[in-house]
Amino acid sequence: MSSKKKTVWFEVEEGETIAECLQRLSDAGYSVAGRKEEPVFKEEAGEYVPIRQVIKFKGILSE
Repeated sequence: MSSKKKTVWFEVEEGETIAECLQRLSDAGYSVAGRKEEPVFKEEAGEYVPIRQVIKFKGILSE
């Protein structure tokens, strides 16, 4: 039995392209099963300002 998890979220790192993240996901033995984006905010003068978007891909262990 494999010690890998069946599902793992892969985050696109800073300075990494989406294609590079997908290649890393594939190299680890996973297939793409979903995608989600989450905004990252910074507080400036009492208001929250979006500074970047975090992209994550859900990987399902390939058989």
